Amino acid sequence: MTQSRASLEKLIDGLLPEIVEVRRDIHQHPELAAQEHRTSEKVANWLANNEGILVKRIKSSTGVVGLLNEKSSGKTVALRADMDALPIVENTGVSYASVDHGRAHSCGHDGHTAVLMGTAKVLSKLRSELHGKVKFLFQPAEESGSTEGAKRMVKEGVLNDPKVDAIYALHSWPSLKAGEVGVRYGVMMANTDTFKVTLYGRGGHAARPEEAIDPIVMSAKVVESFQTIISRCTSPLAPAVITVGKIEGGSTSNVIPDSVSLLGTVRTLDDGTRTRIFDSMKRVVEATASMFNAPTPELEITRGYPATVNNDKMVSLVERVAKELLGEASVKTITQPTMGGEDFSHYLQDVPGAMFRLGVASSNERQNAPLHSARFNFNDDAIRTGILMMTGIVFEFLNN
Repeated sequence: MTQSRASLEKLIDGLLPEIVEVRRDIHQHPELAAQEHRTSEKVANWLANNEGILVKRIKSSTGVVGLLNEKSSGKTVALRADMDALPIVENTGVSYASVDHGRAHSCGHDGHTAVLMGTAKVLSKLRSELHGKVKFLFQPAEESGSTEGAKRMVKEGVLNDPKVDAIYALHSWPSLKAGEVGVRYGVMMANTDTFKVTLYGRGGHAARPEEAIDPIVMSAKVVESFQTIISRCTSPLAPAVITVGKIEGGSTSNVIPDSVSLLGTVRTLDDGTRTRIFDSMKRVVEATASMFNAPTPELEITRGYPATVNNDKMVSLVERVAKELLGEASVKTITQPTMGGEDFSHYLQDVPGAMFRLGVASSNERQNAPLHSARFNFNDDAIRTGILMMTGIVFEFLNN
């Protein structure tokens, strides 16, 4: 893979204290989607201080791109990390906890960023051994559910000039131990769509419902019927979720309101199921309004991230590298996709690539928490594995 695996590991181990410090600094200063100004500046300065890396700032966002071995005639491989935090009040109790109340790195993006920064430094030192170019994509706004993250990066041309031949990313995974990785062939994560239903009634006195049209009761019928779309209108072999996460309407106990709104998400793994569910939701909403003799309702559906579909050849490469570097026992095959979503999928629509899971669980189970929990904290013990994997993937793709 390189001149010596032992020398690679020695190089990484020598850098680890610095990378851990970087990770904790980013953790302490979390920034929400599209607001990653401090983090972006830190990343850009870091890349610029490594020989052989050309740094580019994305003008329309806080994204940063580093290009190693610009003049190489070989292929180009891209590595991606997301930088944004979540609007969560941290409850980890660590000495380097967030200093910004209501913001926290509760999905491990501080770890993703630090791992890629460490990988850039390692590859910079080994650049003469690489038979090609490496792009380091530091992306904002993965958590936003909008077009401000990967989609904007793609629009800004990060996959071109030079053209990217393959792309890889990792994601923290609390159900895997630090030192382990998980690989998944095919569909890994779901389409992530959102919806808003507005039901219109006719307001009135709560004691005289016959004089009104009650949108609260209508909303209850809609929520119940949405679940039958999954249980009776969708194949049991096609995983799908409809969740209503917010209901808003009414002002007090003795007033029937004029309208009620429902906000929620739809998760699917294939576009056929996705479309059928949307059609069924429209029928449910319209039929419910008609049944109550209510005004025409509104259903707004916003298509979010497409499903994350790994390329089999790229996954095979990740698996091969992981077994060589970590040992077969540390490589776990993921048998089921998750209904969570990832905007890494936007890159995969244009370039073959793969995302793999990086184990972050501690041997002390009480310290472990799920992603998006106020108690989640990226495990620094996973940084070494992340850098080792990313470096190994680059060498395997470019040199073999």
